[in-house]
Amino acid sequence: MDESSEAKLYDEYFMRIALDEARLAAEEGEVPAGCVIVDSSGGLSQDPSTVRILARTHNRTEGLADATSHAEMLALSTASAALGAWRLSGTRLYVTKEPCPMCAGAIILARVGTVVWGVSDPKRGGGTEFGIFNHPGINHHPEVVTGVLEEESREILVDFFRRRRAAKGKENES
Repeated sequence: MDESSEAKLYDEYFMRIALDEARLAAEEGEVPAGCVIVDSSGGLSQDPSTVRILARTHNRTEGLADATSHAEMLALSTASAALGAWRLSGTRLYVTKEPCPMCAGAIILARVGTVVWGVSDPKRGGGTEFGIFNHPGINHHPEVVTGVLEEESREILVDFFRRRRAAKGKENES
């Protein structure tokens, strides 16, 4: 198996865990974004089932009544606590939806080595819309991998907002 095939399998393995977290978020009435951070210092050729997961979580802004409780923010805090350090340079962060500007900034400050996301956010994407990951004034530029399990990631979001609109329509009929 070549290096790109190994990386694809590795990334899909952890993105599936992030998708499970996104489904939990949807069940809780949260925007369905899930995030996983792993210790990737051993490289992408290792069996992903043996890799240490430092954090796995999902959006909790509604449940915690906190605008900063995005999946990535919660995962960064958890991963830092697991490592006992704020620098997460040997890590790989997986998130089902492209990080917003707040989360992109925090990812850079935490020195995450690689950011992998499923579906891009054409309105509020910290990478694609605002260019935060590539900004020349920033001293850390994580590797960025996009489109991993993109359709599954998009489907969860579309289904969530479709159900939410349908529920609001029923409320308005009453």
